[in-house]
Amino acid sequence: MPELPEVEVTRRGVDPHICGRTVSHVIMRRSGLRWPFPPDLPDLLRGQTVLATGRRGKYLLLHFAHGSILIHLGMSGHLRVLPPNTPAARHDHIDILFGDQVLRMTDPRRFGALLWHSAADGDLEQHPLLRVLGVEPLSPQFDGQLLYRATRNRSTAIKQLLLAGNVVVGVGNIYASESLFKAGIHPKTQAKRIGLARYELLAEAIRETLRAAIKQGGSTLKDFIGVNGQSGYFQQSYFVYDREGEPCRICGQAVRQIRQGQRSSFYCVQCQK
Repeated sequence: MPELPEVEVTRRGVDPHICGRTVSHVIMRRSGLRWPFPPDLPDLLRGQTVLATGRRGKYLLLHFAHGSILIHLGMSGHLRVLPPNTPAARHDHIDILFGDQVLRMTDPRRFGALLWHSAADGDLEQHPLLRVLGVEPLSPQFDGQLLYRATRNRSTAIKQLLLAGNVVVGVGNIYASESLFKAGIHPKTQAKRIGLARYELLAEAIRETLRAAIKQGGSTLKDFIGVNGQSGYFQQSYFVYDREGEPCRICGQAVRQIRQGQRSSFYCVQCQK
């Protein structure tokens, strides 16, 4: 599944092609994906200009004067900027045309979403899908103090807490494993048993890991394709993720794998206590 770095890479890829551009037409080839498309989307967008792009967690945002589009890439979705006469393939579900180019959403497994939030409905942050999200990990509001305060009564494992998204948003499975390794924290440690100093290390590890992944174009996930048709390279620098049985890059001990909440966690028994 595309995680925060992949969504941010996508946002940065489409932004220069669509920001300040006016929508000429919208083509919907099905009624929806995970949820129905707004049936009046062509009328809502025709003649409207993209004022800015944004991201909230794993949601890509396209802002117009009268509202915003929320896009979730689901398990296998991606966006491409293409010439307007590019033939549509089987899983190309929606096109937003800007005259001489088209923003195309492709989603083979159809777990993605494209929704509309009208400005008349109030602050976008109060949208039901966004208001439950935790703080952005790359924002000034995110630090070790925030993690420490939020976890004093939380007995859940720290890896599970990071994935839940209600304290900090967008730290998906790959990046949670990598961040916990860098901070020297075992993924099964109860959140309430981690002290402030270690949470400061974890917050910095999360920021460093996400920034590095964005810089390298994200990870080469099974279904993720960047706007330019290429995948990222962050997987080449994994310390523990998907490296079960391989030597730890720091101490040489074999990396181990466990299951937590139906997800795989990778860690080093020597480096993570």
